[in-house]
Amino acid sequence: MESPAISVHDVCFSYTREEVLHNVSFTLPRRSFAVVVGPNGGGKTTLLRLLLGDLKPRWGEVSVFGGPPAKARRRVGYVPQRVVFDSEFPVTVLEAVMLGRVATRVLGGFSRADREAGAAALRRVGLAGLEKRPFSALSGGQRQRAIVAQAICSNPELYFLDEPTANVDARTERDLVELFAELAAEATVVAVSHNPGVVAARATHVLCVNRTADLHELGTPGAETSLEPYSRAKGPLAVLRNAHPGHLEGLLESLETPHHGKEAHPHGADGHCGSGGCEA
Repeated sequence: MESPAISVHDVCFSYTREEVLHNVSFTLPRRSFAVVVGPNGGGKTTLLRLLLGDLKPRWGEVSVFGGPPAKARRRVGYVPQRVVFDSEFPVTVLEAVMLGRVATRVLGGFSRADREAGAAALRRVGLAGLEKRPFSALSGGQRQRAIVAQAICSNPELYFLDEPTANVDARTERDLVELFAELAAEATVVAVSHNPGVVAARATHVLCVNRTADLHELGTPGAETSLEPYSRAKGPLAVLRNAHPGHLEGLLESLETPHHGKEAHPHGADGHCGSGGCEA
């Protein structure tokens, strides 16, 4: 039986004493397009770092393709929130995109196959013809597209996109969301979004993160949840509708439950961290 793309079970995490995530559990099937929403400081980026293996949970388990996240890194493409680069470094757009294939190489420079894959990725993001242009000469939106192409170039089975459309115009944002939906036909896509209204029509799942997490399936027959653009809003807002809104009470209770459902906890008699978090 094929393992899910992502499985998170009773995960808790804190950087210091203040807990960021508590009792997070969800399973995401392969070839899904999941949008991650929630308030600033609610734990969205922290959750991505746990899924990437950059962080380890204080409690609970995280698995990617049935194993530890660190072992799945070569199967993952990542697009960060911000593009950090040296404007003086002489690298072309194609060379920057081909860096996405470095992990698959042992020795030597880029091959003909690497260049073909890089050019194909640039075509997919709408940057065909800019292969030889200096990366530093691109606009902010073009750089973001190029970083998406860098992730595509490695042909991953799982994409983690941390607000990938935050620095692009509205048309480019719509184009990229359509591209992410296409990628979800061949891989799993997990995207943190500041604009759920744009992805509402294309996502298959929405993961609400605010210190705990709640995963909803969208757009399938019998689905109880829908993510709908809020037409009366001037900004990028959406409404999450659920046939049984009472489930939110159970979600709030998860913030007060002990780790792994235990009755006792080594850091407190009440069995949970509370607002102070846990110490390792």
